[in-house]
Amino acid sequence: MIKLRYSKRLFKRSPSSKQQAAACGGGNGGAAGVGAGGAGEIEWEVRPGGMLVQKRDGKGGEEVIVVRVSTGFSWHDVSIGATSTFGELKLMLSMVTGLEPREQRLLFKGKEREDTDHLHMVGVRDKNKVLILEDPALKDMKLRALAARVVPSPCQPFIQV
Repeated sequence: MIKLRYSKRLFKRSPSSKQQAAACGGGNGGAAGVGAGGAGEIEWEVRPGGMLVQKRDGKGGEEVIVVRVSTGFSWHDVSIGATSTFGELKLMLSMVTGLEPREQRLLFKGKEREDTDHLHMVGVRDKNKVLILEDPALKDMKLRALAARVVPSPCQPFIQV
């Protein structure tokens, strides 16, 4: 176990927590609070990228960011959680654009992003721009299927055998 020392200036304690620390037998700064499990204990969490950070207080809930999605000729502002994935963004965009998630290609900073990539891990911040493209292979398949099904021959045979 690693004991972490921290400055009293960074983490202020309320008078009730000082009284609790004194009651537990600790009066030597942060070491008693960490070991005794009192109000001075720092809670840690592991982020999706594997980084160990101090746990947030949770008062604000999940941070919501606004992402501007450009289709080339128009754009949409979409509100989504900062820790969401590009797959979840595709689901939200399918309601706005009408394209299914498998037909969409999302580009951020010039690179196509996978559905499992998290927005905050790639660097997407509030008011950032993401480009959406329709998958050319699926678009071509849809056009071929539409052309084969819809376009009948304009000429009628006039000689029957």
